[in-house]
Amino acid sequence: MKTIRILLVFLAIAIPAVVFGQVGMSIAIGPPPLPVYEQPICPGDGYLWTPGYWAYDDSISDYYWVDGAWVLPPEEGLLWTPGYWGWRDGGFFFNDGYWGPEVGFYGGINYGFGYFGEGYGGGRWDGGHFFYNSSVNNVDIARNHNVYNTTIENRNENRVSFNGGSGGIAVQASSQQEAVARQRHLSPVAAQTEHAQAARANPGSRASVNHGQPSTAAKAMPIGYNDHQAPAPQQAIASRAVVHPNDLPAISRPAPVNSGNAKADQKYEQQQTNLIARQTQERQQLQQKQESEHHPNASPAQTQQLEQRHSQQTQQMAQKHQVQQQSMQSRQPQPRPSPGAGRK
Repeated sequence: MKTIRILLVFLAIAIPAVVFGQVGMSIAIGPPPLPVYEQPICPGDGYLWTPGYWAYDDSISDYYWVDGAWVLPPEEGLLWTPGYWGWRDGGFFFNDGYWGPEVGFYGGINYGFGYFGEGYGGGRWDGGHFFYNSSVNNVDIARNHNVYNTTIENRNENRVSFNGGSGGIAVQASSQQEAVARQRHLSPVAAQTEHAQAARANPGSRASVNHGQPSTAAKAMPIGYNDHQAPAPQQAIASRAVVHPNDLPAISRPAPVNSGNAKADQKYEQQQTNLIARQTQERQQLQQKQESEHHPNASPAQTQQLEQRHSQQTQQMAQKHQVQQQSMQSRQPQPRPSPGAGRK
């Protein structure tokens, strides 16, 4: 018997219930407490921390954990307001996270790393650059040159992951936070969505499997960088200067899969081929677009500003491509058990 029931079902259109707003759906039971995890080192200037959270997969009636990640914002000057679960009309609904000029209401949830329930103490924009508060962020001054240190007293040690309802955080949005909610917002970038899709495809992320303690939360990985392993060609993009798609290393093809199921292996290899072809085409299209934006009469300041924008575009695309590869690899055919396995 399912312990979590759906009170409202899909909207009239078919939208995958992946993350960022379980739109049109109410859950009777709130998500598990937030796990304690380490923040990976910031991969370079310009990345902002987006904390981990519990999302919901209605197809299996289960919550699943989405790791926190370092992400390039869609525009300079924008900050991330985390999504949160809130109680209303007899059930829990997920309120979308968004990018905006200020951090709005996120339910009073203590996501950590500067998101202690209200506002954001992890950093600030100044003069077109993001400055990191090293007292709450894991930063390396060799990679991040804009760093300051301001101690923040955080007395909120509550790991409750939802607002309202039985046992939830009893905090309401202030008038100022309501005003922020009415400002111009941008949706999560593609890399964030792909990152959450990969988590949804991972059985180990499910609360019914990890019992609210996902193993991946022990060391959440940033999108586009892995400081625990030797960087693969695409993983290295976050720690070195990349401006245009032609500066990126060639897309590497994963090693062939031999699961013992030839038909499944062949289908997976074709999916990999299609993905690499699509990503290669996207690189070429972005390269052509950026080249068309260069003007010989531009001033040095204009050229520098343009190159900064191109670098951000390129890294966002590379982040998205890497998460697509991770999602693809999570679906590769698994080896068949050998005959007689498990018998004595």
